[in-house]
Amino acid sequence: MDALFQLADGFAYVFQWQNLLIVLLGCVMGTMIGMLPGLGGSNAIAVLLPLVFALGLEPAAALILFAGIYYGSEYGNSISAILLNIPGTSGAVATTFDGHPMARDGRAGTALAMSAVASFVGGTISVVGLMVFAPLLARWALHFGPAEYFVLIVFALTMVSALSKGDALKGLISAILGLMVATIGLDPNGSTARFTFGSVKLYDGVDFVVAMIGLFAIGEVLMTLERVRQRDQLVTLVSRASIKLSEIKKTVGTMLRSSAIGFFIGTLPGAGATIASFLCYIMEKTLTGSRGTFGDGDIRGVAAPESANNAAASGAFVPLLTLGIPGSATTAIILVALVGLNVRPGPLLIGSNPEIFWGLVASMYVGNLMLLVLNLPLVGLFVRVLMIPRWALMPVVVVVSFVAIYSLNNSSFDLLVMTGLGIGGYLMRKLGFPIAPAVLGLVLGNLLEVNLRQAIALSDGDWTTLAGSPITLVLWLCVAASLMSPVLPRLLSKRARNV
Repeated sequence: MDALFQLADGFAYVFQWQNLLIVLLGCVMGTMIGMLPGLGGSNAIAVLLPLVFALGLEPAAALILFAGIYYGSEYGNSISAILLNIPGTSGAVATTFDGHPMARDGRAGTALAMSAVASFVGGTISVVGLMVFAPLLARWALHFGPAEYFVLIVFALTMVSALSKGDALKGLISAILGLMVATIGLDPNGSTARFTFGSVKLYDGVDFVVAMIGLFAIGEVLMTLERVRQRDQLVTLVSRASIKLSEIKKTVGTMLRSSAIGFFIGTLPGAGATIASFLCYIMEKTLTGSRGTFGDGDIRGVAAPESANNAAASGAFVPLLTLGIPGSATTAIILVALVGLNVRPGPLLIGSNPEIFWGLVASMYVGNLMLLVLNLPLVGLFVRVLMIPRWALMPVVVVVSFVAIYSLNNSSFDLLVMTGLGIGGYLMRKLGFPIAPAVLGLVLGNLLEVNLRQAIALSDGDWTTLAGSPITLVLWLCVAASLMSPVLPRLLSKRARNV
């Protein structure tokens, strides 16, 4: 009952006109920034930090603004993923698998509307979880040590075999290539340079944003140049910008499952929207089996990752607010902002600064509703991007990509890396190697290595620690199942024919 009274106080705080304006501003900025490939909420919040300090915003208002940008950008990421096959961030990679095929089939409006609805469902369910289960889930997440995180990441990487259309082996090879790129730079536990070829500029490794823009944006541009006429037919195939009630009903179970799993994964520090969206996509693909058309424009293939990544965005606030541990890169920047505003997140935050926690919860309810109300009417406007001729749109994508990458570090070397990876992404596409597993390997490579080293160091070199808890044993069984998933159906069908 006390929680309801505190939530009411949170709504009273949010419904002040200036705070409502901040929520709206955060959602709009997040959506617009999320549409631009490579920027994402983390970069936007980092750029806004000095402005927030200069304006003297109170901590609760600053947190509301940053949260609105965060979950607003998660929806905005899906727009470029669906329309251009260029995800704004890694959390939207899984959305491209069915979102872009839907756009090619003339259902871009339906895909975008589904993304808006799924984002609203995922965001709302996760806010309920944040309000009700935050302390409990935060305590449970403490059971995840380095060994558990290592096996969880291995599980996520082996699942790429199910993501890969056609040849599962090529999916695993692609993931390994991503892990190899992730090892470039200085040893995280020492000062040994690895695969830098004597270049000091590679000591910090390959920036993930640089790699993703190169693999997706530049690679997609090169592929598009080969099929300009074919891609221009998209304009004639777009017929509407709405979604039927029957299509929403078809995805209700998908959205509920993905929202719950996405929120749980978001509470695990470092896991984030990428793992959540990939795992939920795979889960739905496995559950539907032959009844689904995943990879060819199945609407559930949009609902699952979009529900998951928005739920994970809210779930990431659980370890941030209750433990002071950022659950993602974006919440890490938010942590810096809160500390700069003399607020120390931790177990005492809810009791000592209730207006911050409950104001955030209330703002998330309001913000998710704002995103739904704003974005559904604007779906038709987003679909008009497809009416731009390919010969005019692709140079714009290239210019935006180069400007975005150069603005990150003011480094011309990053432009060369992006171009090289773009050519590599083009060749991978031509040879039938999926890009998504490489991106996942690149994103999780450093986390995989750090947790492996920590687990071995804490056990004095005992490798059995990687299977020394019930959680790791369950995860290893999941790894084995994912490795067998491409082979098992063939074996069963062969056995059935023999019988």
